[in-house]
Amino acid sequence: MSDGAPVRTALYDEHVTLEANLVDFHGFELPIWYSSIKEEHLATRATAGLFDVSHMGSFRFTGAEVKGWLEGLATQRVTAIAAPRCAYTHFLDDDGVLIDDMIFAVVSDTEILGVPNASMIDVMWTWFTSHLPEDGSIQLENLSEATSIMALQGPNAKSILSDVLGGSNHVGRFKWQAIGDNSLSITGWLQGTGYTGEAGYEIFVPNEDAPLLWRALIDAGAVPVGLGARDTLRLEKGFLLSGVDFCWPPLAQGDDASFLARDSWETNVPFGLDLEHEFVGKHRVVSHDESDARWWGIRYTEKGPLPRPGKAVTLLDGTPIGALTSGAPAPSLDNVGVGIGYMTSVKEGDEVLIVASPRKSVKAVVVRPPFL
Repeated sequence: MSDGAPVRTALYDEHVTLEANLVDFHGFELPIWYSSIKEEHLATRATAGLFDVSHMGSFRFTGAEVKGWLEGLATQRVTAIAAPRCAYTHFLDDDGVLIDDMIFAVVSDTEILGVPNASMIDVMWTWFTSHLPEDGSIQLENLSEATSIMALQGPNAKSILSDVLGGSNHVGRFKWQAIGDNSLSITGWLQGTGYTGEAGYEIFVPNEDAPLLWRALIDAGAVPVGLGARDTLRLEKGFLLSGVDFCWPPLAQGDDASFLARDSWETNVPFGLDLEHEFVGKHRVVSHDESDARWWGIRYTEKGPLPRPGKAVTLLDGTPIGALTSGAPAPSLDNVGVGIGYMTSVKEGDEVLIVASPRKSVKAVVVRPPFL
């Protein structure tokens, strides 16, 4: 993004109408909350939350051998993903360090749609472009500027979407589907994906269709939700946040450059890594032993200052073993403190201390996310 004024999504006027608290997020002007983070968080878990995630990117990859080509760059075994499924993957650089993670949808054997993270659109465009075959057999399109993305998440998501777009416009968990005929004449596609751990959808539509669909979903019962609750929702489910829980070294600042330079083994994510194929950076992923730092969750077992990013983690005797990358009170768990970070020499169930302030260390237990 440029250093100028933040970009406004096609839903900006809708956010203003709803009196959202707007902030600059990676160069986009987006709502941090409408009512409160806690209220919006709990509404998503109980009913259905609606998020403007149009800052996320949208790429299209096409070509007769597109699945095999993408597999050579991805930690996921793309050729094993049949249409119309979605999947999660990492992309590593030549040194094996994680550049970004991405959800992709296999539309057909010759077409894949991908969703790069907001601040990584230009980086990933450059990375993919640098690996395109010289014979032009794979094409890459950037649909980001013309596409709005809404996430409808929660137990009532299916009924709300059916009320608005009709019952045929439903897609199962981690599946893809083009939006069919509907009374609003909305076009685009649906993915049974999201960043909250709840059932629901990510809805991709042309910018000109976005305001109409947004208003219709709210009228049908969806609760507008900002970036604040999006972060606490994903933390409760233990989902990585690009640039926070890992960061490609050329983009990192200060001490974070080395601590957040991680690969797929270190992030300890239970999906998206398949070692039965060759991919860029694999040599680092397979080089670790169990003594290396790895990503774990912690959950407070006593009261104290809340866990926050950057807080040190120690053994009970004070020996440093790592630090948190994310941390917050968990609204769905009576605001108990939870966090995620990289630690050495621990296993699930171990007791540790979080150095929450200069005067106070708080006892916590090591857990394998999700926290819910």
